Order: sequence, then structure tokens, then C-alpha cells
Amino acid sequence: MKPLWNLVGRAAAVLTATAGLTAAAAGMPAPGTVNYVQGQVTLDGQRVVARSGNPAIVEANRVLDTGEGMAEMLLTPGVFFRMGASSEVRMISPGLDDTRVELVRGTAMLEASEVPKQSNLAVMLAGAAIRIDKKGLYEFATAPAAAGVLDGEATVTLGNSHLNLKKEHWAPLDGGQPLKAQGLDVDAALSTTLFNWSEWRSQYEAQANIAAAQDIVANGGWFGDGWYWDPLWDCYAFLPGSGILYSPFGWGFYAPGWVSRVPRDFYRYRPVAGSLGVRAAAAKANVASGRGAAVGHAGGGVGHAGGGFGGGHGGGGGGRR
Repeated sequence: MKPLWNLVGRAAAVLTATAGLTAAAAGMPAPGTVNYVQGQVTLDGQRVVARSGNPAIVEANRVLDTGEGMAEMLLTPGVFFRMGASSEVRMISPGLDDTRVELVRGTAMLEASEVPKQSNLAVMLAGAAIRIDKKGLYEFATAPAAAGVLDGEATVTLGNSHLNLKKEHWAPLDGGQPLKAQGLDVDAALSTTLFNWSEWRSQYEAQANIAAAQDIVANGGWFGDGWYWDPLWDCYAFLPGSGILYSPFGWGFYAPGWVSRVPRDFYRYRPVAGSLGVRAAAAKANVASGRGAAVGHAGGGVGHAGGGFGGGHGGGGGGRR
């Protein structure tokens, strides 16, 4: 793929004109597509083998198990669901307008750079439904059962109780406790293995986005926002319909007509100010200088080996309704 930093104007107009085509016309992957695995991961007991352009798909009622590995699964365009080690997830509904997965065991993190309006994007956990209402970063654990919002906003439903869960808050989901928001220890959450892996994957996906957008400008093949296979990075890349969307980690996802705005030297490119990526980098710098607690401990995801659940102040993160 050739760098095309200065292609604008007419190329952008042509790309925008074709954006009305549907994702189905492009043969884009359905929710449940396994985009990346690290270590040994199984689907219904069969090992998932990385195959370029022919990924495994977690269809309805199928179960993905990470064992000693980790996995990244695509949901709706712009939404990545990442599983920590020793975790298990079941696909409940793989529809684009009704996308639900169940975390059966372990830990998971959901990164959303775009959440379609009027969609039902939710994670089921311990009898609760956590609907993702805004773009952001969300974490889940089963031992003990809990859901947290590092950035964004979610609606938690457990039995007859409903809770609006806001940024930097979490809620215990064990049946014996009332459904109530508590303050999330964000600095502890930033130190987990799963957060660090998710941050690395987000940067990797940002690079894949740039390569795919440049290729479309050069060679065509634009069908509107969605997932596009990128042979250079050997994974699906997310391309928004227009403009630039930023991940909660601070990395930009560029539409083809906007890819000319990417910094020329990507490796000097940094997450945008105020993002979780910047905050995590500062925390690591404090550790390196001896001013902070150690990061990157084993576990991955809050609720396992530390993390943000159980820390911070209580209340203030939402209300029952």
C-alpha cells in the first residue's frame, strides 16, 4: 500500500458519493468474527487457527474460550470485544441491530469508537444485561460479577432494577447486593494485563485503519463505514463513514477521504489529549520514576488480581430508575 498523504478533494468526493452502499454489499464480517488470537483459544472445543482472510465466527450459541490465551472479537462496526485469559463468552445474538454476548467466565473489555443509534449492544453477565449507550471503554468480570465504565455510559438491568452507569463508575452484580454505582479506581484498572493488551490492540487497529484507508483511496472498494480486510496487518480494520473517530485510548480511525490528515510519521503519533492512553502512559512514567504503583500485573480485567472494582469513592455514578 502506497502512502497517499496528499490525496484530497476529488478523491474524497468520490468516496463520499459511494458511502450509501450497504455493508452487506461489501461482504463485511458479521458480529462474532474473531479478529485476533494470542495463545491457545478454542471455539466449541476446537482450536482457533489464524487464517488470513478466513477468520473463525462465533455464531449464535457458540462458545469462545481463551484458556491460557487472549482473543479479540468484532461486534458492530467500531466495537471490539476483548477477552482476558481463562475466559469464556457465548454469543447470544449476532444481529447488527441486536448484538448480545454473554460473559460466562473470566474477564473482558469492550472498546467502542462508534455505537449505532437505536441498536441493542449489550453484554450479559450473571443474570444482568449491560447495554452500551455511548462510545467508550467498558470492563466486565465474573468473580465476583461486576461491570465498570472507564469511559462512556451504560444501562444495567438486573431483575426489576435499572441503573444508569456513568464514566469512572462500576456496579457489583452479585444477586445479594443492591444495584448501586460505586466509584471506579481508574488508575488500578489501567494497570491490568487486559487493559495493556487492549491498548496495544487499539494502536495496532489504528495502524490497520490507516493502511486500509490509503489502499481504498488508491484502488477503490469503498462501501461505507464498516470492517475492511487489511492484508498488510492481517486483520479487519474499522473505517468510519466520514471524518475521524477516536478510540477511548486516543487513537484516530480515519475515513478514506480524511486519511491525508494522518501525521507523516505514525511512530511519532501520540494519543489525543485527555484520552485513557495518555493517562495510562503517565501512570507508567510515574512507575518508571518510582512515584507510582507497579502496573501490568497478572490477571487482566478488573475483579481479577486487583483492577478498579472495589476502589474509589462510593455513589454518584448513576441512579436507579
